[in-house]
Amino acid sequence: MATADIENLIKSQVLEVARNVEQHLDSELDKLENMDADDIDRLRGDRLKQLKEQAKKRQEWLVMGHGEYTEIHEEKEFFEISKKSKDIVCHFYKDGSPRCKIVDHHLKLLCKKHVETRFVRLNVEKAPFLTDRLRIRVIPTMALIKDSKTKDFIVGFTDLGNCDDFSTEMLEWRLGTAGVINYSGDLLNPPEKKKKPKTLLGAPKRSIRGRDSDSDIDDEEDL
Repeated sequence: MATADIENLIKSQVLEVARNVEQHLDSELDKLENMDADDIDRLRGDRLKQLKEQAKKRQEWLVMGHGEYTEIHEEKEFFEISKKSKDIVCHFYKDGSPRCKIVDHHLKLLCKKHVETRFVRLNVEKAPFLTDRLRIRVIPTMALIKDSKTKDFIVGFTDLGNCDDFSTEMLEWRLGTAGVINYSGDLLNPPEKKKKPKTLLGAPKRSIRGRDSDSDIDDEEDL
């Protein structure tokens, strides 16, 4: 097919989509304009019911420990939490690791914003069985759990720009791609990396090694 034909086909498809959207909007506007008092009261009632359900669910999440970034002290607790919370972000860390502290910094912020998700941390030295079962070999590693199943991992900072000074928004986007938080941004495009004069470690920016990178091993810690 010639290039001109392809361009015309794309244009016609775009116009068709635009027409469909316009028709849908016109239909919705007509419904709003033709609403009587009973329709408006019913709409308000439905909205109020929805808000009450959201408030109730939020309260249930808070009771289960959502909204806080908490420490798991033993492996048994990890499985208990997995049964109660649908979406979990678990940071597997090691004492004394500067990059684990960077992850802590960002997760403390995100847990307040995304109450729908449980944010926890677990010391790998206190969880040898779970660490081996999940094949965690590098710290920091974040296990992303949905419906009691480990759906994804964020290993090191490779997925976050491969640097120490990634933004909280970048981590939020990455969690959104895994579906463990309710992300309202563009999942197809990560947020632009904001330039900072120095990293959270207080040193010049360095690239670090992820699962598949060839950078120096000293830049991240193997277990």
